[in-house]
Amino acid sequence: MNFEIPQAVKTWSQFGHPILMWVLFATAIYALYLGIKVKRTRQADKEKKKELIKGNFINRHHQVGSIFMALVVCGTIGGMAITYINNGKLFVGPHLLAGLGMMAMVTVSASLVPYMQKGNTFARFTHVGMNMTMLLIFGWQAFTGIEILQRIISKL
Repeated sequence: MNFEIPQAVKTWSQFGHPILMWVLFATAIYALYLGIKVKRTRQADKEKKKELIKGNFINRHHQVGSIFMALVVCGTIGGMAITYINNGKLFVGPHLLAGLGMMAMVTVSASLVPYMQKGNTFARFTHVGMNMTMLLIFGWQAFTGIEILQRIISKL
């Protein structure tokens, strides 16, 4: 049995990955904002802390981070799958390698949360450092993705 994906699906599916990734780039910036609020809450004096706790920043940061991680993994694998379906191969280059690296950084960063909750400063420093690095790579990644998208559009 040979299953053939309709050409229209193959063509339009190529736009799902870039759209999702741009949404996730904005989500990463929002997670950064929430993380900064968590840090400010943790370091605030008693009176200011009471006010900041009402923002529930730590729970929101965890929720956004969890959704972000799940969608980054799915979006990365989805982008690779669509590329393979449309081209019969993956293009191993900076865009793919940086994407896989970002996916690894996000998962390692999330794995540090239990240690951070126990007050491990090294885990917190590593979590923040990995996420900041990932965000910088993500910014670069977004623009290399636009170049790839322009090549795809030029072939339509």
